[in-house]
Amino acid sequence: MGLLDSFEQGLERAVNRAFAKTFRSGIQPVEIASALRRELDTKAAVVTRDRILVPNELTVTLSPADQERMRALGSALVTELDTMLRAHASSQGYSFAGPLRIDLRADDDITTGTVSVDSSTAEGRVEWRAVVDVAGRRHPLVKARTVIGRGSDADITVDDAGTSRAHVEVLWDGERAMMRDLGSTNGSKLDGAPTKQAGLSDGQTITIGRTDIVFHVVPLAAPSGPEARTTATRMLPQDGGWS
Repeated sequence: MGLLDSFEQGLERAVNRAFAKTFRSGIQPVEIASALRRELDTKAAVVTRDRILVPNELTVTLSPADQERMRALGSALVTELDTMLRAHASSQGYSFAGPLRIDLRADDDITTGTVSVDSSTAEGRVEWRAVVDVAGRRHPLVKARTVIGRGSDADITVDDAGTSRAHVEVLWDGERAMMRDLGSTNGSKLDGAPTKQAGLSDGQTITIGRTDIVFHVVPLAAPSGPEARTTATRMLPQDGGWS
């Protein structure tokens, strides 16, 4: 089942099926969904080889008659549009620069049965935060040096008898990352290969004992005002190197 089919079924579940059939003329909800999905695809910007940024604020402009019909669906329409867009972004590997917002507006210059979509990214720097996922829990790397191991004095403690007290460290300078084995008894692996020290890229997995540690760099939006708009990205190195 495609995303647009799922969207239609979700909307039908949210509103009375017979009521939904009144939308036989003018714009159809699925056409709005398709236009929004196309807007993300058109505006998608590759900021690193592992990260594609898309706008997080989308404005749908309709004719007054179409907008009135969409308003009759209440919050269900925007809820289903939000769900569909998030699923599309996930399937394409897109990252939103901030909280997703969809707004429907009317314009007398828009012909009935047509839709216009404008998009933007909330103003502010898109900061990149390094995190690691361990046993279903996400840990932000708030220090330049994060020690992971079995010991209670490690920055991130793992419950794994096959790991050393201070097993591996992850270094992060705000742009680049690397992992370094700390002389552990059983050694460390990076994407399955024994590794003592290496640069890290988004999505790579460090294995210590039976524990997998997945490294990610995630975007954080810092809007400075609700009405301001700009697009800002930060370029990360392609090779995960460290100087």
